[in-house]
Amino acid sequence: MSRSGDVDFGQKSGNIKNMNVLVIAPHPDDEVLGCGGTVKKYIEAGHDVYLCIMTKPLVPDWSQEYIDNKDKEIKASNDFMGFKETFFLDFPSLRMDTVPQKDLNDKLSEIINKVNPEILIIPFNGDINHDHKVAFDACLVALRPKPGLVIKKVLAYEISSTTDLGKFKAEKIEDVFIPNYYEDISKFLDDKVKAMELYESEIKEFPNPRSKKGIEVLAQKRGTECGAEAAEAFMLIREIK
Repeated sequence: MSRSGDVDFGQKSGNIKNMNVLVIAPHPDDEVLGCGGTVKKYIEAGHDVYLCIMTKPLVPDWSQEYIDNKDKEIKASNDFMGFKETFFLDFPSLRMDTVPQKDLNDKLSEIINKVNPEILIIPFNGDINHDHKVAFDACLVALRPKPGLVIKKVLAYEISSTTDLGKFKAEKIEDVFIPNYYEDISKFLDDKVKAMELYESEIKEFPNPRSKKGIEVLAQKRGTECGAEAAEAFMLIREIK
C-alpha cells in the first residue's frame, strides 16, 4: 500500500515541481467518478491537469437533445474542476470495439506526446465496461517508453458499479481491482460530489452507487482502508523513482 505525500502532491513550495497530469476518460463523468477528488487535489496544489475524453454519444443511439445537453454538462463539470485543457477524441460511445486498435493507439499517443505528463491516470483493465478495457489496452501501447517521454507514474482508477462487477468475469487475479495506492481526498470529497452533480443526466438516486450518497460511501470506505476520512483507490501500474 502506498500513500501520496507532501513531497509529490502537497501545496506548492520552492522544492515542489509543477507537474503535468493527464486523465484518460473513456466516457464523460469517468474522470469524476474515478478520480475527481484526486484531480481537484492536484489542481489546488498548483499542478496542471489535462483531460482526454475518448468517446461521444452519437445519433441514433442517443437523441440530438441528449447529446447537446451532455456537451453542456461536460463544460460545466470541467469548468468547476479546473482542467487545464480537455481533449475530445469523439470515438463512438459504447462502440469502441468497432474502432481499429491502431486508430485508438495513435490518437492517444498524440495526446500523451502533446501533454508529456509525469502522471497518467487511466481506467482499469478488468472493468466490466468494454470501452474501459479497450481504453486501458490503448493506453499501455501509447505509454511505451520512448525518447523524450518519461511517465513517472501510471494509476488505474475504479468506477462505481462497473469496476467492482469486473471480478465476476475475471479469469486471472490481475483482472480484479485490488487497490495498492490511495489518495486522501478528505478535503475534496465535496468537490467530487459537486462535479458529479453537474452531470445531471448521470447522477442517480441512492442506493445507486452513482448517487451523491453512494459516492460518499465509497470514498469513506476507501478512507477506512488507509486511515483517512475519505479516499480514492487506485492500482499502481508503473512507477519510476
